[in-house]
Amino acid sequence: MAFTNDHLAELNLLSLFNLSSINEGIKVHSHSASKDAVAAAARLHAKGLISQSDGGYLTSLGSEASEHAQRLLSVLSSDENSTA
Repeated sequence: MAFTNDHLAELNLLSLFNLSSINEGIKVHSHSASKDAVAAAARLHAKGLISQSDGGYLTSLGSEASEHAQRLLSVLSSDENSTA
C-alpha cells in the first residue's frame, strides 16, 4: 500500500501543527489555501483528527497522528539517514 495524493495532503497539513501547544491551532482559508489543503482539512475533520472542517485544533487522535507525521518527516529529511 502506498501513500495517495490525499494521504500526502493530510500528512502535510498535520505537519503544520505546533505540538508544543495544545492551544495553538491552524486555519485553512478557502480563498487562499490550495484546493488540496482545503479538502485535506475536511477529510481530517471527518476522520476526527481536527476540531473543525477548516482547521481548528487537534483532537487527541489528531495529536497522536500529527506527532507520527512530524517524526516521519524528520526521519525522511535527516541527512544522517542518507545511504548515498
